[in-house]
Amino acid sequence: MDVKVTGTNRSIIEQELRRGTSKSRIANILEVGYAEGLDMIEKVKESIRPDIGDKITFTFRNSQMKGIITKLLSNSAVVDIYWEESDELMRDICEDKTIVNFKDIQSFITLPPQKEDADIKFEE
Repeated sequence: MDVKVTGTNRSIIEQELRRGTSKSRIANILEVGYAEGLDMIEKVKESIRPDIGDKITFTFRNSQMKGIITKLLSNSAVVDIYWEESDELMRDICEDKTIVNFKDIQSFITLPPQKEDADIKFEE
């Protein structure tokens, strides 16, 4: 079944996926049947899967963090943290790298090269 996803629906789906909302709840929010909702969700999920080298913002323990994706896993990514752009209080808790679930990615960003970029090794 080929479904069309409007810009508004895409925005809702992306936001709810990042929150970890269940697929049935997303379908309910969109006011469509479960099967149609699943098709819409899958279509959006394919388009928002991050790539290696993407710079992102994410939250960790209610703190805003920024970093660059160095390796993709099935539902998460290894991210090198940009400490100049992140909550410095998290430095005692986090290593320089962390695992970020795709649903915790808040946005994709553009940043000038960071000093941490010199030591980054990208993994396929």
